[in-house]
Amino acid sequence: MAGGWSRDGAVQDQIDDTVSDAVRGARARMPAGEGLEHCEDCGETIPARRRKALPGARTCIACQALRDKTVVHSQINRRGSKDSQLR
Repeated sequence: MAGGWSRDGAVQDQIDDTVSDAVRGARARMPAGEGLEHCEDCGETIPARRRKALPGARTCIACQALRDKTVVHSQINRRGSKDSQLR
């Protein structure tokens, strides 16, 4: 149930758009192409099990964990403010 000036189903549309953006962003960050035997950040050997599980892996687990901490997430406010709805 949507409230205010929004139509029915608008909340679900916002949820769907947020999930779609997250999936699209995750796919864009996935490694592509030829993987490496040694991490491109620290030079350590990337375990064969990681290379098999994640074809195209270019970093070791430790370096990838550091990269994941610095990922910038979308800060889109799809809800808008009440003021913008009244204009």
